Amino acid sequence: MGKLTRAVVFAVLAGVASLALGADAGGTWTATFDTQVGKQSYTYVFQVKGATLTGTAKGSLITDSVLSDGKIDGNKISFVEKGSYMGMALTFNYTGELKGDEIHFKRELMGFPAEEFDAKRSK
Repeated sequence: MGKLTRAVVFAVLAGVASLALGADAGGTWTATFDTQVGKQSYTYVFQVKGATLTGTAKGSLITDSVLSDGKIDGNKISFVEKGSYMGMALTFNYTGELKGDEIHFKRELMGFPAEEFDAKRSK
């Protein structure tokens, strides 16, 4: 196998490996959306290491939260936000799909109707 062929094979394998590890969701993301208790503005800060997502969420009504159980699978994202509202502990389950500089999220809270919204990457 020639040097050029090996370089092409390596580049293809590296590209496939990066897709398997997940999309680049790291960084700061913002969203504003309607909820059962009114409009909320959120800032999410995600760190990605391999297929694991960690980070924080800061909402306008919910206390600052640490994210747990975060996973990246291709362009699919999921995590849990544990926060509180007026002293009541809340657990939100998120699933999302990354498309470029937007993530379309579905957020569920203890049997309430799911909230769907888009978060945008901060530049």
